[in-house]
Amino acid sequence: MSGANGYLRQAWYMAAWSAEVGEQLVARRICDRPLVLFRKQDGRVAALADRCPHRFAPLSKGERSGDAIVCGYHGLGFDATGQCTHNPFSTSIPKGAQVASFEVVERDGIVWIWRDLASTPDPALIPDFGMLERPCGAPLSGYTLMRAGYEYATDNLMDLSHIEFVHKGSFAGAGVIFAGTHELEEDGNTLHSNWWMPGVKAPGHTFGIYDPEMVTDHWLDMRWNAPASMYLQIGATPEGGDRSEGVIVHQAHIITPETDNSAHYFWASTRPLDAAIPEADAAMEVLFAQAFNDEDKPMIEAAFANLDGSDFWDAKPVFLGIDAGGTRARRKLQQMMKIEQSTA
Repeated sequence: MSGANGYLRQAWYMAAWSAEVGEQLVARRICDRPLVLFRKQDGRVAALADRCPHRFAPLSKGERSGDAIVCGYHGLGFDATGQCTHNPFSTSIPKGAQVASFEVVERDGIVWIWRDLASTPDPALIPDFGMLERPCGAPLSGYTLMRAGYEYATDNLMDLSHIEFVHKGSFAGAGVIFAGTHELEEDGNTLHSNWWMPGVKAPGHTFGIYDPEMVTDHWLDMRWNAPASMYLQIGATPEGGDRSEGVIVHQAHIITPETDNSAHYFWASTRPLDAAIPEADAAMEVLFAQAFNDEDKPMIEAAFANLDGSDFWDAKPVFLGIDAGGTRARRKLQQMMKIEQSTA
């Protein structure tokens, strides 16, 4: 388990899709800290601790007043920096009437938050998801709350061999994984967990662009950045063809811890063609909902619950080799957090 102090501090966490945050207040717990998000009148997103310092009511249960939030309990107003600017009972502002504000960067349709108030945010650490922006517009995207520690979702995504077993109703490729080879590469704090499957029938993501009987070279390339931001490139090209000319789908799988026992799972996918076709989009959304909500989520939650609160390493997990990506990600996180603690 991560533990109350077991989250990487000096890192960017996804707080929301940009489209989620508008004038309405958005409540979201991140790393066991309740936050409230809102979009200011100049279009920028602000993030505050979601707890009024008076009697600790969630500010997210209040209302907007320009670029301020008015607490729904006793009416104290707080601006986007967290400073109390209005006291309905007096012309003076009570001592200590301030809430924490957090650095926010909006990029690639994603709202990122830097949760550590004691360090200087480094935008260079934000993972690149620019590949999601296509000529046809925003990708298909979604969100689900998982009742499991966030690292368990990382395990699932960094070991795509589970496709053949968990996704029999959606993405399974009739043994395609077993026809391939797996490679894990480490580049600084970035991990690459890649599958290469040459000489297989056209995979499902080609959606008829390739004849289902066409022999293709197929790949699944997963990039991991701490704490749990993953980019998956799904590709296929006619056997022996140039990968850059194949049918490629770009996906984001970004996991943000809510608590020790729950996590926000944000996903997005581009289309096989740079065209937004309503019927095709609807079919893809049904497929993704089945894969993520009906197949992945129940298995991850059941596995997490089955530990009965035990620590992952104390349970002495058996390793199969193909699960090296998730194992390395866990070890990398431990190493990064140890470095943070030693320099604190």
